[in-house]
Amino acid sequence: MNTMKKTLSLLTWGTLSLLACSCASNQMEVTPGTPVFSNFTYTGQDAVYEQNPLASDEFYTPILQGCYPDPSICKKGNDYYLVCSSFAINPGVPIFHSTDLVNWKQIGHVLDRPSQLKVEDTGISAGVYAPTIRYNPNNDTFYMITTQFAGGFGNIIVKTKDPMQGWSDPIKLNFEGIDPSIFFDDNGKAYVVHNDAPEKALYEGHRVIKVWEYDVEKDQIVPGTDKVIVNGGVDLSKKPIWIEAPHLYKKDGKYYLMCAEGGTGGMHSEVIFIGNSPKGPFTPAPENPILSQRHLNADRPDKVDWAGHADLVEGPDGKYYGVFLAIRPNNANQVNTGRETFILPVDWSSTFPVFEGGMEPLKAKLKMPAGVTNQTGQNGFFPNGNFTYTEDFTSDTLDYRWVGIRGAREKFISTSPNGLTINPYDVNIKVVQPTSTLFYRQQHLNFTATTTLNYIPRSETDLAGITCYQSEAFNYVFGVTKKGEEDVLVLQRTEKGNSTVLASTPVKETRPILLQVKATGDQYTFSYSTDGKTFQPVGGTVSGDILSTNVAGGFTGAMIGLYATTGNDATAQ
Repeated sequence: MNTMKKTLSLLTWGTLSLLACSCASNQMEVTPGTPVFSNFTYTGQDAVYEQNPLASDEFYTPILQGCYPDPSICKKGNDYYLVCSSFAINPGVPIFHSTDLVNWKQIGHVLDRPSQLKVEDTGISAGVYAPTIRYNPNNDTFYMITTQFAGGFGNIIVKTKDPMQGWSDPIKLNFEGIDPSIFFDDNGKAYVVHNDAPEKALYEGHRVIKVWEYDVEKDQIVPGTDKVIVNGGVDLSKKPIWIEAPHLYKKDGKYYLMCAEGGTGGMHSEVIFIGNSPKGPFTPAPENPILSQRHLNADRPDKVDWAGHADLVEGPDGKYYGVFLAIRPNNANQVNTGRETFILPVDWSSTFPVFEGGMEPLKAKLKMPAGVTNQTGQNGFFPNGNFTYTEDFTSDTLDYRWVGIRGAREKFISTSPNGLTINPYDVNIKVVQPTSTLFYRQQHLNFTATTTLNYIPRSETDLAGITCYQSEAFNYVFGVTKKGEEDVLVLQRTEKGNSTVLASTPVKETRPILLQVKATGDQYTFSYSTDGKTFQPVGGTVSGDILSTNVAGGFTGAMIGLYATTGNDATAQ
C-alpha cells in the first residue's frame, strides 16, 4: 500500500472513530423539524492518482477538481488570479490566488452580494457564464467581465483595485451575445470581444466573434465601433460550430485572438488567429486547433476529454501556461464531476502559441515551474489528487467550497459548537428557486461522503438528509422523514422532474444518525449507521447516470448537498 493510500485509510478510520464517539454520546437538544449536521467527511479515491504518485517536482492537473469550468486567468507582478463560471451557484464566480500556478487558495467569490448576483429564479445551468478576469496596468485596476443570464443583467463588468477586498456593483454593458472578454492595450486603449449571432445564420451553431472599442472612463463600449472579426470559425466552408470564449493578447507587436471552437463537448477545441490590430483582420494559424482531444481513441485509458475554453498567462519562469476546461468521464463514460480546470505549459517560442501535449492524451501530472514547492492541500491551499476533506461546521465562517444554489446560504444556515443548523424552506429540491441546501462539489469519480445528522421530523412533509444533485430535474434524495408515527429513511430518484421512491426503511435510533453516499464510477450507494460503525445500504446500488451531464444536459457537475425541507414529497413505501 502506497503512502497516499495509507494516509487516506488512517484519515478515514480516524474520522469514523470520531463519528462513532459522536453517536455514542448523549443526544443534544434539537428543535423538531430543524436538523443539525456535523462531522462531514469527503474522501476521494481515484485510481489514476494511486497509479501516478507525484515526484518532488510534479503536480496534478486538473488544478481545480469538480465543477470549476471556463477558467480565466490574469497576473499582476507575482500574483495570479483565476476565476470560473458559476451558473446558478450562490455566491457567484469563485476566485483563486496563486504566486506560482501550482498552489491555489480560494480568496472568495467575485459576485458575493445581492446587488451583484440575481439568480434566484433561474435554472441551474443559466446564471453566470464564462467570466474573464484582466488587470489593466494603465489604471492599476482589475476587471471581471461576464454574462449573467438572470436578473435582467446580460453582459456586465465589475472592477476592483484589490481582488482580496471585493468588487464593485455590476455595470450593465450595451451589447448582446455571450462570453465577453476585455483587452487593455499598452497605449491605454481597451477593447471588448465576444460571441454573437451572425446577421444571417448559415447553419446550426454558426456564430461570429465581434470586437468593440471600450471607453475606460465611462466603463461602456463605444457605440458604432463593433466589427465582426471571425465569421463561423477557422474555415467557414467547413461549417465550424460555436466559435466562442474569445481572448485577445499582444506579443511582439502582434495581436492574437484565441477562441474555443466546436462546442463544449466531444468536439471542443482551441484555435488561434493573428492580426496587426485588435480590430483585425485576423488570419488563422496554419496549424489549428492548438488544443483538443476530439481526434483521439475514445477508449484510451484515464481519458480526459472536451478540452477547450482556454486562457493564457506568462508564468513565474517566463514560460507561458494555459488554463482550460476538460472532463474526466467515469467507467460508464458519464460526466459526473463536470467540467474542471486544467493547466498545461505553452510553447510560444515561434509565431503561434501551442499547448505542450495539448493534442496528445492529457496526463494526470506535470512538471512544476522551476523553484516551486507543491503545497496543495496544505497551508490553506486547495487540494487536488486524492484527498480527504473534513468539516465540523463549528467555525463562524464557512469554507468557500460550501455554496447555495440560487439563494444565499446565509439565509438558511447557522453554525455553532453543535454543528450546522439548517432552517428548512417549504419547497423541495426540485423547484427553480432557492432551496435550503448547502452544497459541496463532487470532485472525484470514486468518493465517499459521510455526515452526522441530528434531526426530529414532525410529519411526512419534513425531511433532512443528503442529496446528490445534478439539477432541479435530476437528483437523488436520501433522508429521514416520517411515515405515520415512525421515523423512516427514504431514497428518491428524480429524472426529468419525475420522482420515484426507490426504497425506504424504518429506523428506530435516528438521533444521531450517520448518512453516507459512496460512488465507484457510475455506481452509487446510500447507507446509514446508528452506531457509527456498521453501515446499512438503502436501495442497493443505483446508477449515477442522472448525475451526469450526458443524461441531464446543462453545464454543471454533480454536487453533494446537506438538505432540509418542510415540503417533502418523498413518501415512504
